[in-house]
Amino acid sequence: MDELFEKQQYSTTRREYEEYAIQHTLSDDDLMSELVRRTHLSFTTAGMLSGVLQGRLLENLVRMMNARTIVEIGTYTGYSAIYMARGLRENGVLHTIDNNPEIEDLANEFIERAGLSDKITTYQGDALKVLTDTIFPLTGDNIDLVFIDADKENYVNYFNICIDKVRQGGYIIADNVLWYGRVFDSQQYNDKETKGIIAFNEMVINDNRVEPLLLPIRDGLMILRKL
Repeated sequence: MDELFEKQQYSTTRREYEEYAIQHTLSDDDLMSELVRRTHLSFTTAGMLSGVLQGRLLENLVRMMNARTIVEIGTYTGYSAIYMARGLRENGVLHTIDNNPEIEDLANEFIERAGLSDKITTYQGDALKVLTDTIFPLTGDNIDLVFIDADKENYVNYFNICIDKVRQGGYIIADNVLWYGRVFDSQQYNDKETKGIIAFNEMVINDNRVEPLLLPIRDGLMILRKL
């Protein structure tokens, strides 16, 4: 029976799978729906939003971990930060970094409206410098979760600078690790972003400090548990 099942041909597209999943997932509340609309109205890069499947997954992972300290590299308009912060334990803090002051006001507006200003601290500047100079002195080596969703050419650098600051059993999660399918043909794509993602994926699968799990949700989530 299993063999017959595997041989069946299905015409269902990946988009249809995702739409069905979204229909059976708790939707964005009014505030998050407004944030999505405002992002689409204000920026041409709204495709960078995590989306409800990813947002709800991150929120649930944070809850299951009972996380107290999160570091996010790549705030954008605050969508994923708000979802993760909602899952934080009491007195938890999420530190989120971006390097685009044009979107800072929108992110801070919705963080405040979500009632999470006491749980989310935002930073502007070069992420590697902000991490080293400001965030790590506050967190020490007790970070529960690092979420990487920023410039792809620096994914390897972000992993390397964060791995020793994540507690044993903690997680590093990286977004866009399928990179619109470009990772499947490394010879065709020679841009720095694609090279950065491919280098990151190849590095972590061979790093004995972590257990990698790549989930094909949206543009790919790499979930790394620190051993």
